[in-house]
Amino acid sequence: MTTGATGRARSLPEETAALVDRHERIRAARDGEFAAAKALVSELGAHVRDDHATVGIWTPGLVEHDVPAGAVALEVLTPPADADPGETAPREVSFERSLVETRRAGEVTYAAVEGMAAGTRDRLGSLYQLVYDPADAGSDAAPADLPGEVGEDGLATVQDPLADSVPFGAFAPAELYDRGRLDREREDREYFDALGTDAERVATSADDGLPRVDPATSMVEIHPGTATAAGSLAGLAEFVAGIGDKRRAGEPLTPFEETVAGYDAVQLMPVEPLTERSDAAGSWRGLSRDGDAATATVARPDKVNWGYDVVVRGFGAPCPSVLESGRPDELVDFIAACHGLPEPVKVVFDVALGHADDGGLRLLPDRFFHGPGMYGQHLNYLDPMVRAHVLDLQRRKMDWGADGIRVDGAQDFRNYNPETDEMEHDDAFLAEMDAVTQEVAGTEYRPWLIYEDGRPWPRHDWELASTYRTLIERHPHSFQWSPITFAHNKPAMLTFWASKWWRVREVAAMGRNWVTGVANHDTVRRGTQVDVPESWEGDPINRYLGDSPPEIIDRAYDNPATNALLHCLLPGVPMDFLNANARGPWGFVRDTDAEWNVKVVADEHNLLDWQVRPEHYAADEHFRRLKALGFETRGDLDAFVKALAATVDPTDYDRETMAAMLSQLDLAVDPDPEFLDAFADAWMRDVADFATLSHWRDAQAGERTGFARRVREFRQARPWLRESMALPDAPEVDADVTADRAATDRFGYREPTDGSVLYYGLRESPDGGERVLFVGNMEGAAASVTPGELFDDVDPDPAAFDAALVAPDVEARRDSAPAVDRPVRLATGEAVVFVADVE
Repeated sequence: MTTGATGRARSLPEETAALVDRHERIRAARDGEFAAAKALVSELGAHVRDDHATVGIWTPGLVEHDVPAGAVALEVLTPPADADPGETAPREVSFERSLVETRRAGEVTYAAVEGMAAGTRDRLGSLYQLVYDPADAGSDAAPADLPGEVGEDGLATVQDPLADSVPFGAFAPAELYDRGRLDREREDREYFDALGTDAERVATSADDGLPRVDPATSMVEIHPGTATAAGSLAGLAEFVAGIGDKRRAGEPLTPFEETVAGYDAVQLMPVEPLTERSDAAGSWRGLSRDGDAATATVARPDKVNWGYDVVVRGFGAPCPSVLESGRPDELVDFIAACHGLPEPVKVVFDVALGHADDGGLRLLPDRFFHGPGMYGQHLNYLDPMVRAHVLDLQRRKMDWGADGIRVDGAQDFRNYNPETDEMEHDDAFLAEMDAVTQEVAGTEYRPWLIYEDGRPWPRHDWELASTYRTLIERHPHSFQWSPITFAHNKPAMLTFWASKWWRVREVAAMGRNWVTGVANHDTVRRGTQVDVPESWEGDPINRYLGDSPPEIIDRAYDNPATNALLHCLLPGVPMDFLNANARGPWGFVRDTDAEWNVKVVADEHNLLDWQVRPEHYAADEHFRRLKALGFETRGDLDAFVKALAATVDPTDYDRETMAAMLSQLDLAVDPDPEFLDAFADAWMRDVADFATLSHWRDAQAGERTGFARRVREFRQARPWLRESMALPDAPEVDADVTADRAATDRFGYREPTDGSVLYYGLRESPDGGERVLFVGNMEGAAASVTPGELFDDVDPDPAAFDAALVAPDVEARRDSAPAVDRPVRLATGEAVVFVADVE
């Protein structure tokens, strides 16, 4: 094929030769394959230089299949200046097309290019990808086995794994994007200047003089796709900025705005490019080439997904589905809005690099993959170039300006050991992740590091065997998700707080480096998967929480006792989930998988019982797609989805047999396999719409949201609460916590329980100047308790303690504030917190 430059973009041979020379120098100078790979990969991808652009893409498949270097061109597609990357409706766009000569060094294909348009806040930049003719390959492999994807015109395309912007999705060409401009113009530069010039922080740093972001005091997890009506980072930034404006003006917040107030950190659920259905029309299709012109049908992806179905390709770019404008600037704008609040809020990215969806097989070199796993494909972390790519994807993503990183599923970073015939944890790679530094607005720093690691999960005894401390012990500055935060906890079940006492006690004794909290994207989802029996007699659901499953689950994941326990007594960093704070719906949503969507919906069949009240289903604004398919009532839908769930296992998930079985039943619809697929799509989108919190803004109760906010502000005023409690029998693992101070703290539950699980605790500040006393009815029948009598070997002075926080219903029932020496009656989910100044 012709590789000469055509159109506006053109090759710069001397600059391309310089890229090749630099590649060879790095290879010669670095000791070891991994060291060389890290140095090389940091320069790959597309970069805007002073007067040109450079592109470098790892292409081992081209080498393996003997595709000559001269047969590979960089295809540059420059859109018109008025092209709108934010438009979700498919439309045909004409591009100016150029083919630019490339050169190969080792397994990397390079090009230096003049005339490429760099993307900015205001315009879509040039798109790029490598192209070659499969007929030029020297191997005997079939076209389907060659690297890249072959189009209708017979040309194969190879994508850049390190793309900074993929406005039309992970399966489309990358965009040359001017990240340097965005970094120079970001509105929170002073925030990073202050981080880098904090003399005390730098002087006390144990990290080669680089500042490390301090842990948060408390944090809220947010799903960008359902947090606002816009479903975008721009909408979220506007919401946060509005709260900041009110705070600065001294105006009161609405009850819904209070659901995000009182935190000093936000953890975003993943904002990485997502997989796409192979059987559906994508956001980039029908590319037609005609010399120096090309047309394609394009659209900004409008995917419904919880965020974890990533393909790894383009991981460093923001997910276009949550970019209202299609511009990566939205991610920086959201971060800047958080940093610009009167009390700046840190932003933590949830980084899911422990696996790749099967769609990644279409996009990345074969060497990226080790083989199939629980969540799609295991990545081949042992390959030096793969290892370097994954680490650099982490760096590039975090360099948008995140303060912290939560490593999703750290127990999933594993490699096969042929000597033991087992998959073994790659702790060396997790250490490499810890070593990655960020550079934003001219400041280099180390982020706050959080691991989710429940090893030996998924081993059958993981709940007993996991310490949730493996990585804390290896990296003492790091945090892990705690045992009451991991995926499978279900506080809506009766005896949860009694049976989990041993784990909660561990949090009290050694939880200073744990992220705690019972509500997150996983725990709420797991809670909605529990069967709800028709009879309430003898079932394990905690009916003390409410009169219906929706009321029970709302109060299980958000109630005053839980909030006060986590924020006012226990150590670590409490994390809440915005959907739970707002008592809004949440479920497992993903419309990106053609093969398994129906099964996923079947697994979620109990969501209707837990989250959807009949009056909500009847409302015109909810479940429109499912109603259009024939499910006019919630009862119609409930009968169908439960029958669907019952067919999965007997048919071994054969959709034709499932449809045939369902057709024999008296249901609202008569399905065929195509209907099942349409039903699954409608379910996912309707549930995502239903979970959008704009529907529930006006349903918030100010007494509840106000109390929860005050609880969080209580903790913000007492950062010392993050330290492990100084308990008399503290385990040796945190012996240093009590080494320099007396065992002043107490934590227990009233025995005998007598139908109520009453937790109580007493803490003293490290300087001895303040004491905090908590008592809460975590579950069970209402009970009376005199708080001061719960402490056998300490003597809380009744005159010294004042009621600082009283659960709303408790306060409403009383004429005066509770006192530690007088009985107070607490129903399930109610608590009181007292404070005393110590002379």
